[in-house]
Amino acid sequence: MKTTPCFSAAWIAIITLTAFITPQKASAQSTYFPPNTGTWETTSPQSLGWCDANIDSLYSYLNQKNTKAFIILKDGKIVLEKYFGNFTQDSIWYWASAGKTLTAFTVGLAQQDGLLKLSDASSKYLGAGWSSLSTKREDSITVWHHLTMTTGLNDAGADPDCTLPACLTYKAAAGTRWAYHNAPYTLLDQVIEGATGGNLNLYMAKKFTTTIGMKGLFVKTGYLNVYFSNARTMARFGLLLLNKGKWNGTTILSDTQYFRQQTNSSQTINPSYGYLTWLNGKSAFMAPGSQFRFPGSLNPNAPNDMYCAWGKNGQYINVVPSQKLVLIRMGNAPGGSGAASMAVGFNDVIWTFVNRLPCSSATRTTPTNQFTLYPNPVSAGSIITLQTTHTENNRAISSAVLCDAMGRILFSYTFNNQGNNANTTQIALPQTLPSGAYTLRIETQNHTETLPLMVR
Repeated sequence: MKTTPCFSAAWIAIITLTAFITPQKASAQSTYFPPNTGTWETTSPQSLGWCDANIDSLYSYLNQKNTKAFIILKDGKIVLEKYFGNFTQDSIWYWASAGKTLTAFTVGLAQQDGLLKLSDASSKYLGAGWSSLSTKREDSITVWHHLTMTTGLNDAGADPDCTLPACLTYKAAAGTRWAYHNAPYTLLDQVIEGATGGNLNLYMAKKFTTTIGMKGLFVKTGYLNVYFSNARTMARFGLLLLNKGKWNGTTILSDTQYFRQQTNSSQTINPSYGYLTWLNGKSAFMAPGSQFRFPGSLNPNAPNDMYCAWGKNGQYINVVPSQKLVLIRMGNAPGGSGAASMAVGFNDVIWTFVNRLPCSSATRTTPTNQFTLYPNPVSAGSIITLQTTHTENNRAISSAVLCDAMGRILFSYTFNNQGNNANTTQIALPQTLPSGAYTLRIETQNHTETLPLMVR
């Protein structure tokens, strides 16, 4: 099996460019905060220079991808709000792992109240023997390690959601290995309850959810604790994040250092992860279920300063401080019920449509990546979709090459669509493809691009 340069120079030296929503300068307008009851004020898309036809294209794409709710806020006011099918403004949906960012914010409040410290051993609140580790190793895991996904616990067990001591075994020293692991995160809920001496939902209501008008609850689902709410509640939390823990003159999170740490790289292993919060515009990122470090930004077509709460099947809160934007999406998996990933690539495709909302695109920066793929991560034998982010001629995919992490070609695909402008191409992955990190090199008539692919 020969070696070929699957990692192109452009891929290794990838430069992520900020995507501008409108050609005008950033607004100096003060932020609007919606009342807990009554009307949420709006801003017309036309006032931002957005075209109805481009909005319709965005909605059509979202509808095709099993979306239930979609909202964009600008300066706190609703610019776009769309519900699909039977889903309504009052419908309840799950946040999945987007709730992790909500938990991280609550940990900051508990520390602000003097009820815990990030440097505390988790056993102080969970009790001795919460894991299968020796006492010394167990006591070396702190609240900070849970927040940063660096507990060192083995995430490759039969059930990574299992929070029983028998499921929590040693893999590496705390702080030396990043792994997206649900169980240590879920235990943070017990840490908060142990520190506050009360129920998690009640503590959150007392500290901030009632103040900002959130209508939702964490609900125990198997081993997991999953947050459920309507779409506007998700948007309210995004607005709170946009304003760094302040709401309409009330400072909810006064610990500015904690908020900076939550929304910036928390460690160097995966620079695209803060405190249970995903970060765009970093030099590299790691994906759930992988130990491979991908070069480049999470979402090259999104603004570099975006930080996110992301959950399974495409539950998103995107916060963009430079443009005072909040974007949220709720729904089923964009690739169908079988695609159970966070659909990171899908979020990037959404941003390609958002970038095209302005009627005039003359001053918009061309995005670095011209293709995205989803679902990603994916299971062997699944079908992945390649989506072009451009509509001009000669963007139809002519071929694709799947390479392993060493750059060796594993499979080649050829497509007979060079003469059309097909926006999507589907590839069936081999059933025998082992779990691991791969790259997919895509070629068109005048463009070559390499994208990361994770197989679970």
